[in-house]
Amino acid sequence: MPDRRPRRTDPGRRDRIVDACLDVVVAHGVAGTSHRRVAEAADVPLGSMTYHFAGMDELLREAFGRFARTVSDEFERRLGAAADADDARAAVVGLVSDVAGTRRDLVLTHELYTLAAREPAFRDLTTAWMARSRRALERHFDPATARMLDALIEGLAVHRTLDRPEGQGPYDAALLADAVARITRA
Repeated sequence: MPDRRPRRTDPGRRDRIVDACLDVVVAHGVAGTSHRRVAEAADVPLGSMTYHFAGMDELLREAFGRFARTVSDEFERRLGAAADADDARAAVVGLVSDVAGTRRDLVLTHELYTLAAREPAFRDLTTAWMARSRRALERHFDPATARMLDALIEGLAVHRTLDRPEGQGPYDAALLADAVARITRA
């Protein structure tokens, strides 16, 4: 009987692939994301890609789903900690400045929006993401105001991505605080 090599176990492999997929999307865009690039970035054999995911769409849905949940969790955490409307306004300013302000998050958000504009499965993901954001905002503001704040946040993400090279440079938090205050005035 031939010697059997012990089977290599790698319980974190699937998660590593998903995380690597997001890194590859940031570096190369969705159009430049391939099984080969993701496998290399995750340091896994190419065959692992088809073992864990039926195709690139499934991997991208999983990766963007994880990204959207992470951002939404932080959004809910910060707004949930706000004791009143003033704290909620400050939380919105902080979210735009801190969470939605990293180059990585801005690039991933735009790549997801582009997919959502064309693909219903990704549109469902962004619709759920926006609904979660609005529910968190509605803890402190009426539904119409929450919708306007959500649009401000999303619009600022677009501007921040396109206004500044590489997503770097100063950002006027006072102007943002003024915009949030104007929208949330009774």
